[in-house]
Amino acid sequence: MAKVSKAPSDGVFAVLPLRDIVVFPHMIVPLFVGREKSIKALEEVMGQEKQILLATQMNAADDDPEPDAIFDIGTLANVLQLLKLPDGTVKVLVEGASRAKIVSFTDRPDFHEARAAALVEPEEE
Repeated sequence: MAKVSKAPSDGVFAVLPLRDIVVFPHMIVPLFVGREKSIKALEEVMGQEKQILLATQMNAADDDPEPDAIFDIGTLANVLQLLKLPDGTVKVLVEGASRAKIVSFTDRPDFHEARAAALVEPEEE
């Protein structure tokens, strides 16, 4: 069982709700993003530390999931590349860094943002 830690990566992160995909640490995945809230979250992190919390939403058909419709375990990821496409969507290449648990969502209206704590994996023997 993973333990919650107070690692340097603990803090407040923009959240990118994912449909029908789970990103794990060390995975490199291209994602196509079209929701306005998600694009704003990506734009926010590109101007800063380029880290975003990827969390799968419970219902893939939900276009604007509420915080309680997003799983509370996700992956803190580094944004490697962001490409704005002509149709207004964004292609982003992310690399999973570590698992994280969402502690609480903030009241940010323009995109999902949450306080999260890193989950430390036990060392294998």
